[in-house]
Amino acid sequence: MYQTTTIKDKYKLMLKMIVPILVTQVAMYLISFFDILMSSRYGTADLAGVSIGSSIWMPIYIGLSGILLAITPIVSQLVGAKKELDAKKAVQQGIYVAILLAVLIFSVLLVGIDWILGNMNLETSVHNIAKSYIYAMCAGILPLFLFCVLRCFIDALGQTRVTMMITLLTTPINIMLNYIFIFGKFGAPELGGIGAGVATAITYWLIFFITVWIIAKHVPFERFRIFHDWPKLEWLRWKEILIIGVPIGISLFAETSIFSAVTMMMSSFSTEIIAAHQIALNFTSLLYMVPLSISMGVTILVGFEIGAGRMQDARIYSYLCVATAILFSFISACILFLLREPVANMYTTDREVIEYAVQFLVFAAIFQLSDAIQAPVQGALRGYKDVMITFIMAIISYWVIGLPVGYTLATHTDFGPFGYWIGLVAGLTTGAITLLIRLLLVQKRFTSTSKVKIAN
Repeated sequence: MYQTTTIKDKYKLMLKMIVPILVTQVAMYLISFFDILMSSRYGTADLAGVSIGSSIWMPIYIGLSGILLAITPIVSQLVGAKKELDAKKAVQQGIYVAILLAVLIFSVLLVGIDWILGNMNLETSVHNIAKSYIYAMCAGILPLFLFCVLRCFIDALGQTRVTMMITLLTTPINIMLNYIFIFGKFGAPELGGIGAGVATAITYWLIFFITVWIIAKHVPFERFRIFHDWPKLEWLRWKEILIIGVPIGISLFAETSIFSAVTMMMSSFSTEIIAAHQIALNFTSLLYMVPLSISMGVTILVGFEIGAGRMQDARIYSYLCVATAILFSFISACILFLLREPVANMYTTDREVIEYAVQFLVFAAIFQLSDAIQAPVQGALRGYKDVMITFIMAIISYWVIGLPVGYTLATHTDFGPFGYWIGLVAGLTTGAITLLIRLLLVQKRFTSTSKVKIAN
C-alpha cells in the first residue's frame, strides 16, 4: 500500500488491488459453483439437494465469517498509521474469535439440520442429500474461518495477489476431488451430491495450511510474526472486532439469507422449479463476484487512507469503485439477458428446468445494477468503520421490503415463483439507494472532522 496523488495513479492502485481479489473470489466461488454444477450432472435430486444444502450453509457461513471481515479495516487503518504491533495483536485476537465462531456454527448445524430440513416440504431423497452435504461441509468449518482471518490480514497489507495465487492452486484440486467423490472414481465411493461436500471440506483444509506456510515464511508477512508470542484473550480487541464485525456479519446474513429464504420457500413448487431457480441464482452469484471484489478492495483503500488522515483520497477511491461497478453491471446485464439460454443449457439437459431457468435469468439481469451500487458502497462504509446503520438498512431493505413483496406476488398473483425474484429486485434497489445516501453523509462528517483537527 502506498499514497497516490493523481486520479490515474489511484485507478491503477485500485485495479492492482481489486483484480487479484476478483480472481480470488471467483476461485473461491467456483468451489460452490462446481459443487452445484457437477451435482446437476449426477442427477436432478442431487442438484436440488446440494442447492438446498448450499442455501442453508451459505448465509450462516457468510453471516458469521462476515464478523471476521472486521479484521480488514482494523488492520488497514493500523498499517496506515504505522502501528504494526497493534496490527499483529488484532489478527491474533481475530484467530481466537474465528475458533469460537467455528465451534458455534459446527454445533448448531450438527444438532439443528434435521429440524431445519424437516420443516421444508422436500422429497425424501432431496432431504437426505441436503443433510449429508451439510454434515460433510461441517468438517471444513474450522480451517475456512481461520483462513478468513488470515486472508483479511494479507489483503489489508495490500498483498491481494498472494491470496489469488493460493486459491488458484486449490480450485483445480477441488474440481478433481468433486469428480472423484461425486462419481466414485479412482476407487473412491460414489457419493453423488454428498461427495461435493466431502471434496470442499478437504479443499478448505488445504487452503488453510498453504496460507499458514506463506504467512510464516514469506515477505512481508513474516516480520509480523503472527504465529509467535500468542497473547491472552484481550476483551478490548474482541470488543472492537465484534462492534465492527457483528453489524457486517448481520448485513451479509440479511442479504444472503433472503436468497436462501426464497429458495426454501420455493420448496412448495416442483423439484424442476427449485433446480431452475438455483441455476439462475448460482450463475448470478458468479457475476456478483465483481462488485463484491470491488467492495472488498475499497474497504482496504479507504481504510488505509483514513488511517493516514487523507479524507479526500478516501472519498475519491469510493467514487472510483462505485463507478467501475456500475459500468460492469451494465455489461453483465446485457450478457446475461442475451445468453440466458446457453447459460441454462450449461447446467442441465432437462428441458423443463431449462425453460424455467431462462425466465429466472431475465430477472437476474435486472437487479445487476442494484447489486453493483450497494456492494462497493457497503465496502466503502466498512473502510470508514461505519457499519451499524448499514446493517439496519440491510434488514429493512431485504426482510421488511424484499421478502414480503416477493411472497405477496408469488402467492397472491399469477407471477408464481417469479414473484420472489421481483421482490428481490425491490429489496436490492431499496438497499442501494439508502446505502448511497448513508455514504455521502459519512463522507461529509469525516471531512468536517478532519477540517476541525487541522484548524486546531
